[in-house]
Amino acid sequence: MAASSPTVYEQIGAEGIERVVAAFYRRVADDPVLRPMYPEADLAPAERRLRLFLIQFFGGPTTYSDERGHPRLRLRHSPFRINQTARDVWVRHMLAALDECAIPEPAHSAMRQYFERTATGLINSYFPE
Repeated sequence: MAASSPTVYEQIGAEGIERVVAAFYRRVADDPVLRPMYPEADLAPAERRLRLFLIQFFGGPTTYSDERGHPRLRLRHSPFRINQTARDVWVRHMLAALDECAIPEPAHSAMRQYFERTATGLINSYFPE
């Protein structure tokens, strides 16, 4: 029986995920497509939610679900108009954050695949802006 691969959390820890999320939100803060989707003046609460979610999703503590319940990503994102353009901008910023933080393989590929797939799944508008 083959040994299972280490989780992303085991590979980069909470600190690695925290660095990626911080790098991502630095980009969101100035982005004309994404910033309007964040109704709070301060991005810190959104940054914390994403950080806790990703830590949990990638194999770390379940603080996100303990505090907020099931992630329900499509439901939580349904108030926002997410079209192909918004998806592409989100993915571009997230992949740039992965690169900036020098996330090593195989964690980098696992995260990239998850972000690309999930962002596509959250598209809920097929009309351009």
